[in-house]
Amino acid sequence: MALPAERDGLFRAPQSLVLEAHVPSLAAYRESYRRSVEEPHEFWDDIAKEFYWRSQHSGPFLKYNFDVTKGKIFIEWMKGATTNICYNLLDRNVNEKKLGDKIAFYWEGNEPGDSMKISYSELLHKVCQFANVLREQGIKKGDRVSIYMPMIIELVVAMLACARIGALHSIVFAGFSADSLCERILDSNCSLLITADAFYRGDKLINLKQIADEALQKCKDKDSPLKNCIVVRHLGREEELVSDGICSKSPPLKRLCQDVQTPWNSHVDLWWHELMKNASKECEPEWCDAEDELFILYTSGSTGKPKGVVHTVGGYMIFTAATFKYVFDHHPEDIYWCTADIGWITGHSYLTYGPLANGATSVLFEGLPIYPDVSRMWSIIDKYQVTKFYTAPTAIRLLMKYGDEPVKKYSRKSLKVLGTVGEPINPEAWLWYYRVVGEERCPIVDTFWQTETGGHVLTPLPAATPMKPGSATFPFFGVVPAILDESGEELEGEAEGYLVFKQPWPGIMRTVYRNHQRFETTYFKKFPGYYVTGDGCKRDKDGYYWITGRIDDMLNVSGHLLSTAEVESALVEHSSVSEAAVVSHPHPVKGECLYCFVTLRDGQKFTTALMDELRKQVREKIGPIATPDYIQHAPGLPKTRSGKESWFTLLRYTVWEASSRAPGVCRPGSPGGRESPECSQWGSAV
Repeated sequence: MALPAERDGLFRAPQSLVLEAHVPSLAAYRESYRRSVEEPHEFWDDIAKEFYWRSQHSGPFLKYNFDVTKGKIFIEWMKGATTNICYNLLDRNVNEKKLGDKIAFYWEGNEPGDSMKISYSELLHKVCQFANVLREQGIKKGDRVSIYMPMIIELVVAMLACARIGALHSIVFAGFSADSLCERILDSNCSLLITADAFYRGDKLINLKQIADEALQKCKDKDSPLKNCIVVRHLGREEELVSDGICSKSPPLKRLCQDVQTPWNSHVDLWWHELMKNASKECEPEWCDAEDELFILYTSGSTGKPKGVVHTVGGYMIFTAATFKYVFDHHPEDIYWCTADIGWITGHSYLTYGPLANGATSVLFEGLPIYPDVSRMWSIIDKYQVTKFYTAPTAIRLLMKYGDEPVKKYSRKSLKVLGTVGEPINPEAWLWYYRVVGEERCPIVDTFWQTETGGHVLTPLPAATPMKPGSATFPFFGVVPAILDESGEELEGEAEGYLVFKQPWPGIMRTVYRNHQRFETTYFKKFPGYYVTGDGCKRDKDGYYWITGRIDDMLNVSGHLLSTAEVESALVEHSSVSEAAVVSHPHPVKGECLYCFVTLRDGQKFTTALMDELRKQVREKIGPIATPDYIQHAPGLPKTRSGKESWFTLLRYTVWEASSRAPGVCRPGSPGGRESPECSQWGSAV
């Protein structure tokens, strides 16, 4: 049993895990890290050799510029080398590694007992079929495809089919609104939308196709070139439509017998199952340059307009593969479960690309952590004998509220490594996770990274890193952090300031889609020569890094980055509101929540009905994840001398309000059904 050395506050992995680890000691980590920084070409080339390359790079292995004063910002890894990431995830594992019969995914539906599984060979066949469907629809290399789907196997099939033919997938979280979906379709100029009829989130039925249709109408009004929408029949399936090897023979009636009214336009809409019927199971991959674009994923920006983060084929592939292997200490017999939704970067990197690149078996979960009861997660861990478990601090804090008993009802003896993602974890939650869930035998990898970084940049390695509760510890291989003061000077030793990185790693984003100037301004202008994360950080006397939170106009709510400007814009669109300001407020489960101040137009009254309307407006414009927890009437907003709202004054007021319960503040009630405000954040990591 791994017990803390109380005198130094460190927690260590059990010897049984150390003996089989890829990186078994702190000394081994330091040596590999030294090599990755001093000899990046050789270090990453060794990892790249594990994958198939149609041709080798023709120029330098790495070429980059991080200094805006010296010209255009660019990063190139292995430019000129050609490969296909889908081929490496599937064909290589089936044909070279002989993993065709190995389970790629266990799918666990919203309802207990609604489950499926799919092997690597079956997944390859499905992906090839749908890749052929995409080509029949006129999709070609470089085209963009929007995907708006629940957590089902077809989501993985769709994204890998895009990668197989060189099309860029742009996945939009299924909790986003029609406006948010429309905005992302228009910005990326998508040629096709893929969605599903509907899905359950707990007891709540979400008609996804109806939301998609609203978005498509908005796109049509703005002259979008998108012509077709492919629809998966997820609810109300007929048995003969799913007797192809990926579905269980007796699925629960709740999903399969649901009478969902799916809106349909025969000029636009196409059923997935009908297109797949006669599609070939063989599809030659499109060979892509290592620096070709792989996907676009939108993340909130400080100006309010989401940024289309672009990742590329080669660097992203080797970085997600390496981080998955070493951070989770992956071994062939592991069963891995990442609870994040694929609509977020964690679901891209650590539920799809990273695990499949390593030939891993993963759990893909559609549901919520407390539906139908608060033991659901622990029952799933026992059901599939999960060994590596990766979730968000929000989920941990939510489940802590229900005490230890729901956890201890289940064995969890299979667990070896626990992970956290999306936001800093407070020490109290870390210790509960370690002591109750992991029974003091599972190291916790508290990972810091961003949509923009592609993968882990600060993280413990399970057997190598002595852990401190709440610390992201040390940099991953190839990552060189620094802490800067306001003037841009590097701080040595114990310090607190801006977290930046001094050189690129293979998985770093390459640009903001169709807006390279925004990429340079957001990440490189403030401190030339560095990638600026937007996060504050402190380094302690032992060299451990601690993330202190955002230091720009962004909020981290349950692992979601939300733009204050985006929420403010949604509020002032209401006819009663003249001004709005949004700041963060501490929340026991979500970490941070939205505290909104509104100034009303003359003659308007601040009422409960108005607060409900404003919450509804934000939900419709952005999505449920952005629903304000607090709305405060402010006859006037404090301003700085330049005329901007005084963020500091408002933030200081929210701290005072928390203890004094000022009038005029209201918290939202729970959404319909059994879904609480905390549960609506589930699957959000990063």
